[in-house]
Amino acid sequence: MIMQAMWKPAWLEALNTQKFFVACSFHEHAKKNEKNICCLDCCTSICPHCVAAHRVHRLLQVRRYVYHDVVRLEDLEKLIDCSSVQSYTINSSKVVFLKKRPQNRQFKGSGNICTSCDRSLQEPYFHCSLDCKVEYILRQKKNLSAYLRPCKVLQLGPDFFIPHDADDDTTHSTLVDVDEPMESSDSENLSAPCTNFVRKKRSGPYICARSANRVSDEDMATNMSRRKGVPHRSPLC
Repeated sequence: MIMQAMWKPAWLEALNTQKFFVACSFHEHAKKNEKNICCLDCCTSICPHCVAAHRVHRLLQVRRYVYHDVVRLEDLEKLIDCSSVQSYTINSSKVVFLKKRPQNRQFKGSGNICTSCDRSLQEPYFHCSLDCKVEYILRQKKNLSAYLRPCKVLQLGPDFFIPHDADDDTTHSTLVDVDEPMESSDSENLSAPCTNFVRKKRSGPYICARSANRVSDEDMATNMSRRKGVPHRSPLC
């Protein structure tokens, strides 16, 4: 009975021991390669480029808040009972901290405090993180499996960006078609089909590098010899 109470699933241990938001060693040269997903079946942290190899596994997205790992309460509730764990609202979603956050100063006021790290909590919570609740259950020699929930399918949300090509170093959240010419701003619009140009003066003309030899010497002399007229003062009254 004691061994059954001390039993801890491997995916729960992975959430506490795996490092997230570090570069993926398999895609170290790819962009957006931070490990922000936990594969519950492989019990390891992966990056968005690794999702294709784990698409049939249970995937849990880990988020970052004030240098701490958090998970949406809606997703975590599918795996384990999170009652009595204090949740926080971030970006209109309730999240739960994964690991304990011990504070330097000991709480001396009245009210609820965390059962593991003495952090002050709101009513009616008793744990500041999932790790603190699991530690408390094991310390009380309770059956942890009674708090677990069966979950065979767990996929990432539809808003999660997954790169289509894991080997493409030009992966961005916004794709740009390189075959189409990029539009320039209004101040740099040219009527001639020219891509390379040099601006001689702030108020001077644009000269295309491809068609510079077509400009006659007379036109060049006319443009360069233009000067402002002598300003005239209004007569004094």
